Amino acid sequence: MDNFAFIIHPISFKADVVRKYPAFKVIPDRILRFMATLWPPVYISHITGIRSTATGKEIEGWFYACPLSPDQMLAMPVESVYRRIEATVNKAAAHGARIVGLGAYTSVVGDAGVTIASRVPVPVTTGDSYTVATALQATRYSAERLGIDVPGATAAVVGAYGAIGRASTLILARNVARVVLIGRDQARLAQVADLARAEGRAEVVTSTDIADMAQADMVLSVTSAVDTIIRAEHIKPGAVVCDVSRPRDVGAEVAEQRDDVLVIDGGMVAVPGDVDFHFNFGFPPRTAYACMAETMALAMAGRYESYTLGRDLTVSQVDEIRELAEYHGFRLGGVRSFEREVTDEHYARTLRGQAARGQVPAR
Repeated sequence: MDNFAFIIHPISFKADVVRKYPAFKVIPDRILRFMATLWPPVYISHITGIRSTATGKEIEGWFYACPLSPDQMLAMPVESVYRRIEATVNKAAAHGARIVGLGAYTSVVGDAGVTIASRVPVPVTTGDSYTVATALQATRYSAERLGIDVPGATAAVVGAYGAIGRASTLILARNVARVVLIGRDQARLAQVADLARAEGRAEVVTSTDIADMAQADMVLSVTSAVDTIIRAEHIKPGAVVCDVSRPRDVGAEVAEQRDDVLVIDGGMVAVPGDVDFHFNFGFPPRTAYACMAETMALAMAGRYESYTLGRDLTVSQVDEIRELAEYHGFRLGGVRSFEREVTDEHYARTLRGQAARGQVPAR
């Protein structure tokens, strides 16, 4: 049977560890973190029931964990982190996995999978291509639900010169009126801006000040920051903010302070078939992160190749994996906000918040 594995790791450290080991709830966080630096890779669960709607083909997979948090990965020498990720991939390969997805921070550390791919016996992918596709789908869907005129809108990309930010910028430039690129390195922003102007119809401007995202009706935030960087005062009234980053770029207090804006986590992907992950990673049943779904779709197609690696993600890759995934029955299965599914009531509440403040989005 065609198959895959996917590497996860703790984000909210203790809460995520306790998902797998409930008895560890009594252990102090600092001790758990120290223990994690010594743990070998951890087998999490067997994934079953994924079935293509186009071909009827079924695949299986496995979750493995690299037991380090993002802040630990940043604090450690990059070579040490590589060795931990490499060990996890090797353990999955020894189990029989034919392609391995690098999840969350394991996909961005160092050179974003390039070194890992050169050292392990199976192909790996970061899943960033399908992450871009679904994040943009979710952002557009939510913007339209709130009455935003997407072709006439201003979009901002925070972290615009990273792999996801760059590809997202090029696609947005084809679909909106204006794009604001935000990051810390003006020279790198300028390079992406030139590409975006050639790619699409939008006016493209750059900024090193995150406060300039307040110009945008739609925001995509895709940085590798460990701490939150987007606060309530940074967001335009009536805007949609898609926070793809893990850990989050948007502080949780934004949801409490700004009932007139909608912060989403990106798209949930509905997985075809009667999938059972045999592990609760916080999503509704039969849905997955886009990076997971990219790995699944490649396995479904028998494409055992290192599909998305490094920082040079292309628009053609995004388009190709979206089409491949949709062919096999993967689709946008909903939108989440701070780990909770966005319902019709969420959209209605946001519209009421805008009305109460006398705000009207770009229409």
